[in-house]
Amino acid sequence: ASLLVAGVVWSARLPLFPLQEVVFQNELREVRRGEVERSLAGRLRGNFFSVNLDTLRQSLEELPWVRHAEVRRQWPGRIEISIEEHVPVAFWGQATGQLVNAYGEVFSAVMSVPPAAPMPLLVGPVGMAQEMLAYFQQAEELLAPLGRWPKALNVSPRQALQIRLDDGMVVELGRQQTKAPVRQRLERFVEYYPSVLTAARQRPSVVDMRYPNGFALRVAAAPVIESKGKP
Repeated sequence: ASLLVAGVVWSARLPLFPLQEVVFQNELREVRRGEVERSLAGRLRGNFFSVNLDTLRQSLEELPWVRHAEVRRQWPGRIEISIEEHVPVAFWGQATGQLVNAYGEVFSAVMSVPPAAPMPLLVGPVGMAQEMLAYFQQAEELLAPLGRWPKALNVSPRQALQIRLDDGMVVELGRQQTKAPVRQRLERFVEYYPSVLTAARQRPSVVDMRYPNGFALRVAAAPVIESKGKP
């Protein structure tokens, strides 16, 4: 048995099973050919049987836009690679160069082309990206009937939520509570949004929904107009 195993290992190391090609199974959007070549350079060692697939996979997953990679052998001399790229849905942090993907995972990368649609900004404690993305998607759904869009979502160190709309209005939602969930407060804002605009003499800059049975409005200070003419 030992001789048989040794014979198989010896045969696999012979130059009888060379690697002939590396094939990518899916089209890549952000990952560049040059990056892949540099990543795999020096790692395609050995033949069809001896090349280390885990090493190839790990080197590919170190690339900024690669979320997950699968590497497999295809007889007689092909290596097939499937790459799942990050799909950015939001910017993360203030000028950090980081993005949030569709799974709520934060990653560092630079987009080669501007996004087709405006992406929101999420700012909050490390480790809350997935939860914050869920809050944003919830707000996006509830605000849609108003024709408004959440442009930014901020979570304070004490986990208080604040949403900035596309028209510049800020909605203070406070912390998540069992008796008064954030969704309930946001639903109340959507319900009273038309009356908020009607009641205020000018569009409020901040709407505070942290009150249990009401809300507070804050309007921007009116600019002071100086007259240089004669009295």
